[in-house]
Amino acid sequence: MLAATRTFALLGVEAREVQVEIHVGLGLPAFSLVGLPDAAVRESRERVRAAVVNSGFKYPQQRITANLAPADLRKAGPGFDLAIAAALLAASGQLEPEGLARIALAGELALDGSIRPVAGALAMAEAAGRRGSAAIAVPAANAPEAMLAGARVIPLRRLEELASLGTEREPPPPPAPSWGADGPRAALPDLADLRGQPYLGHALEVAAAGGHSVLIVGPPGAGKSLAARRLPSILPSLSNDEALEVLRIASACGRSIGIDPPALRPFRAPHHTISAAGLVGGGSPPRPGEVTLAHRGVLFLDELGEFSRQALEALRQPLEDGRVTIVRARHAVELPCRFTLIAASNPCPCGRGEESGECECQPGSMQRYRAKLSGALADRIDIAISVERPTAADMAAAPERDSASVRDRVMAARERQARRMGPGRCNAEMGVGELRDSCRLGGRERALLAEGHARLGLSGRGHDRVLRLARTIADLDGSERVSADHLAEALTLRRRGPG
Repeated sequence: MLAATRTFALLGVEAREVQVEIHVGLGLPAFSLVGLPDAAVRESRERVRAAVVNSGFKYPQQRITANLAPADLRKAGPGFDLAIAAALLAASGQLEPEGLARIALAGELALDGSIRPVAGALAMAEAAGRRGSAAIAVPAANAPEAMLAGARVIPLRRLEELASLGTEREPPPPPAPSWGADGPRAALPDLADLRGQPYLGHALEVAAAGGHSVLIVGPPGAGKSLAARRLPSILPSLSNDEALEVLRIASACGRSIGIDPPALRPFRAPHHTISAAGLVGGGSPPRPGEVTLAHRGVLFLDELGEFSRQALEALRQPLEDGRVTIVRARHAVELPCRFTLIAASNPCPCGRGEESGECECQPGSMQRYRAKLSGALADRIDIAISVERPTAADMAAAPERDSASVRDRVMAARERQARRMGPGRCNAEMGVGELRDSCRLGGRERALLAEGHARLGLSGRGHDRVLRLARTIADLDGSERVSADHLAEALTLRRRGPG
């Protein structure tokens, strides 16, 4: 007898439909599994066998052939167990095939028949809705996140509950998630902790308002890391659509998701020993890297000069396009990565800097250290500033700004950008056409920009990034027009100095 069920394979952060076809026929008892399964999928034969027996069903002592279609798509992970077991029970006449025809299934089986959670339930539930499934049956632990997709969700705890599908004994869905909670923002570190660095605080405000990347160069103890870790406290909350994107990525990576969608933006700070694949994604099948986990949030690279050049160079496409494309022999995967980069670096390996007169670095080691940041990557960073250690008087002074007041100004600037470009977009994402339309310069402004272009040796990309910065500064001022003062400040933020 032949039976089929449907499930999904994860490819990056997206779900691809997979048909599980099982034939139970004459022959010596055996279980063949085909369709490019990896080791975890091949081992499902033993998990399914034990779970079926321990759930009170009869395991057929016949020849079993299972096919995972499409056959040219590599299948990975234990999430196919539930669909394989359901198709096997239907093919052996222990479940009604009609009850499974329009229901998608995903879950890992324990040997006792209980159903364990799997990665990517949210993406699978979204795909089930698009493919016309009447419902999706998932492990009870995954049900809250699957509900975010708006599909009908059936939470299952044990394999024997498959017999209740389509009957009055079917497990009820979990409560619908509540959107709009602002989250524990009070727990975030406050920008008021940053003392003696008013220029750095202002640079963070501009970066938050326009989604601009920042490079901070200064000696140890100048407040670089402290400032970067306070950027999330001045960013606006995630919109519903943005929260869904963040949750989809977290779900695909197997991270725990709460009942309610988050409002706070992601903050990722990988160690400098990370590989290029760990930073931008890779592997087979491709998995998201840190840039994708930071989507709609902040990626903080501390001690930039200690990262490998290969890893840093891999950031070029993500910074430019907001996505990473990973190509493999059988398929290509596109991963979203629209993030705000904050990079912190010492001026030299010893941290003192040549200007201090105390630097002990050899010329060769200093050259290698600075060469980690190539000109092509530096050109993609909007704001580059230098800082010094604050004095004792600076540390004792009252704070120049706090997160609540700065966040109000940032949100007002973001609202102006949303009216101009559409919801969820900011100035750092503007295309060339949009940039020219929103930054119409007068004669004085054009002359100032031309002078700054020549003095700083800007590239074409750098020229446009100065304009984007000026547009953000104008938005913070509540101005519809980019003035000469806005341009002058943007050029100052671009040239690594407060003066």
